[in-house]
Amino acid sequence: MDIQPKQHTILQSLFFHLLPGGLITIVFVLLGPWLRQNHLPPLLALLFPIFVVLIPFELGWIIFLGYRTNQKFSLDGIVLNRQPLPKKDYFLLVPLLLIGSILSFTLLQPVDQAIMAAFFDWLPDWFQFSQINPADYSQPVLTTTFVLFLLLNGFTGPITEELYFRGYLLPRMEYLKGWAPLVNVLLFSLYHFFSPWQFLTRILAFFPLAWTVRRKNNIYLSMVTHCLLNTGFCVLTAQSFF
Repeated sequence: MDIQPKQHTILQSLFFHLLPGGLITIVFVLLGPWLRQNHLPPLLALLFPIFVVLIPFELGWIIFLGYRTNQKFSLDGIVLNRQPLPKKDYFLLVPLLLIGSILSFTLLQPVDQAIMAAFFDWLPDWFQFSQINPADYSQPVLTTTFVLFLLLNGFTGPITEELYFRGYLLPRMEYLKGWAPLVNVLLFSLYHFFSPWQFLTRILAFFPLAWTVRRKNNIYLSMVTHCLLNTGFCVLTAQSFF
């Protein structure tokens, strides 16, 4: 059983949930026009901040806390919700969580598009970073972008986010009791400042993951689901790169 960690204040929760998203968005906004001017895919404006902001900030912070706490490189006492589960639970719960997330993103896509058109049509076109016309770029550029997309958005980013948001932050919101998973996901969705039109969709897609993590005390359920969701999206968009 995880030992109850020291709880964050509301301000601390807001700070640690939203600061990395703000930093990612700043780099994204600064990089986007430069990529456009140099005829490079706008998707790199998202992938570069994953590498230089998301991973160093989120993973670096919990590693620092682990070293300070344990006097060695260990996440014990920092990243919680790592209780073992029977294999059958993974085979049952991961597909259910994945299907729920896929349905959320698929069925609510028209809602996302309507929100985008109604409130964010003033944003430059490179904000639609996932839309790539392969005729605009050389094949080596497209191939490199896809490999980075798969590695950073498909695996490294989701693993880091689950360690940070569900393994580190969620257990430090237990003063909210049953509301903790919902608030965690609300802030996680808001943290994606660079795609605010998907705010509602992300809440519906990720709330079951956060709730299950808290219920089962197991972060690996959400980690595997998040990776499968993102890699699936990468594979579905592969035709844009080749």
